[in-house]
Amino acid sequence: MSLKDCYTKFGGNYSAIVERMSGERLVIKFIFRFLDDKSFEDLGKFLEQKNYTEAFRAVHTLKGICQNLNFDRLNQSVMVLTEELRNGSYSEQVPAMYEKVKEDYEITRNAILEFQKEIEGNN
Repeated sequence: MSLKDCYTKFGGNYSAIVERMSGERLVIKFIFRFLDDKSFEDLGKFLEQKNYTEAFRAVHTLKGICQNLNFDRLNQSVMVLTEELRNGSYSEQVPAMYEKVKEDYEITRNAILEFQKEIEGNN
């Protein structure tokens, strides 16, 4: 799997990120760092605790990461949830929005893990 294939698999904008980072080397470095980011984990924890202020902070951080790395599909669902939580309160739409973020996050994470495994296998 190439980096381009990875981006295609999770609905990212490969050409935009490679152009902005002047090649694949930095892109690879940062998408692997994404695997260690705790924003998604924090989002789930804070939603479960009904701490919507902190949930907003976590999802807003995740949104920034998605925008910076051109994770377009995940960014779309994250943006919707970010706006819903912006006022620091709960609506009955939040659980469905979170499930969509969770689904898109897993697709993105799994594609990156698959890409990482292939790269490490070729070295």
